[in-house]
Amino acid sequence: MKNTQFKGIIAYPITPFDENEKVDISLYKQLLERLIVSGSHAVAPLGSTGVMPYLKDEEKEAITEATVSQVKGRVPILVGVSNLTTERTIYHAKSAEKAGADAVMIIPMSYWKLSDDEIVKHYDAVAKQISIPIMAYNNPATAGVDMSPSLLKRILEIPNVTMIKESTGDVQRMHYLKKELGDNVAFYNGSNPLALSAFAAGATGWCTAAPNLIPELNIALYNAIQKNDLQEAQKLFYKQIDLLRFIVEKGLPRAIKSGLYLQGVEGGQLRKPLQPLTEKEISELSSILKLVTNSN
Repeated sequence: MKNTQFKGIIAYPITPFDENEKVDISLYKQLLERLIVSGSHAVAPLGSTGVMPYLKDEEKEAITEATVSQVKGRVPILVGVSNLTTERTIYHAKSAEKAGADAVMIIPMSYWKLSDDEIVKHYDAVAKQISIPIMAYNNPATAGVDMSPSLLKRILEIPNVTMIKESTGDVQRMHYLKKELGDNVAFYNGSNPLALSAFAAGATGWCTAAPNLIPELNIALYNAIQKNDLQEAQKLFYKQIDLLRFIVEKGLPRAIKSGLYLQGVEGGQLRKPLQPLTEKEISELSSILKLVTNSN
């Protein structure tokens, strides 16, 4: 099995659309390049920021292929391949592997509430069809499924599943799994406002859309943690906390696109039903960005 090490700041690129709501691959590559040259340690297309559920199969494949083409091996690539059905998840996982992705991320999406056994079988079925690592993604706010620590332990028995992204906002889960499993599994923070606590709990990396707007601060926070400089880490974290909260509360695609616009960067359009931030929200974001980028 291919075993690429993911660590540090894992940046989530947005998926830009043109005025006709067609995916703009050229603009996507430009925005992706910004993340790479800013120093992000890995990129993760087709996540929540990339509006993966709103894309057609061929659009997802085009984004994956464009990512591999643009990255050119400079940083690891983690591709979101989640789907409502196991068959479609397998399809996208195999497609991502064939395109050159280093790993895939899977969240158990479902209209109906899934049992623990159904979730385990879902991951196992995908894992048997690919040879690259899988990151199990727990985010009940978007998936409607909350994978308990005991369930995650079962999923981690599947050989390909080597990483956990925890986005519930419950750092104690990470402490628990770390205690139970030691260093055999890598954990990643997916809750922006809890980045500092997650790193303190032993997170290997931080999966975030924030590098689209404040890459220097995100990377500086990780570097401070690596140096075990808690005082500097706290200073850096609290400098960016208002922005981290804002982009989560207002929705990652909306907030990131508006933030890019405020910074003079073309971020493309949204695909309906998603709508841009209101003028009031944009004004609030502008004030936050000024404070974040201008404060010492």
